[in-house]
Amino acid sequence: MLKVQGLTKAFKTQLLSPAQVVLTDLSFDIQGQRTTGFVGVNGAGKTTALKCILGFIHPDQGQISFFDQGPLTSEMKSQIGYLPERPYYYDFLTALQFLKFHWDLTGGGAGFEQRAEIVLDRVNLPGVGKKALRSFSKGMLQRIGIAQALLREPKFLIFDEPMSGLDPDGRILIKEIIQDEKKRHTTIFFSSHLLGDMDELCDNLVVINQGKLVYQGALQDFSKGQGVEKSFRDIRQQLGVRQ
Repeated sequence: MLKVQGLTKAFKTQLLSPAQVVLTDLSFDIQGQRTTGFVGVNGAGKTTALKCILGFIHPDQGQISFFDQGPLTSEMKSQIGYLPERPYYYDFLTALQFLKFHWDLTGGGAGFEQRAEIVLDRVNLPGVGKKALRSFSKGMLQRIGIAQALLREPKFLIFDEPMSGLDPDGRILIKEIIQDEKKRHTTIFFSSHLLGDMDELCDNLVVINQGKLVYQGALQDFSKGQGVEKSFRDIRQQLGVRQ
């Protein structure tokens, strides 16, 4: 579903200072119909990697291929649902207007009303279609973001810290949605700095530290330390893996 090869990205924070390297020769694969966790401590480079993968920023080096077909195209985008870590909302829009905006961005067409009702129910937001987003709580905004990601029944879901800042009920709901999508054989790739989020959800992990790949493989093997260098033990501890 996704192949990343040699992804490198640096940012220049000041005119005369050297560029800060965020990603270094990062390579990994995401297998179809699997749920893969993208894990690293805060500042490891997860969000930068996802922005490069989705074309929001340009990498300095590297190649990215979707669906074994090559770089991301407009047609491919209609098959991908994405939730950013800090989504920006036009808060004067109602929930239905927000969803219609995203529906039109991904090709428009018939069937919007039915799909909008389905996804609003799915994220436990029935009856809010005419309410302005400015009246939504943080948890409700996170859920409407999930709703737009599910709107087109995508083959591939990419979430950046989908449970960040949610209360326990909100976290349970998002986990249930991910579990439901797993049963539909949707490919899911989501980031977190908490390995506990992955335990009940993921088949595989991609783990990075300081912008470099340190592990790719089964969650169970990572938890046991298999395929993980001894020098990475401290990072495993930060991620909450028991020794």
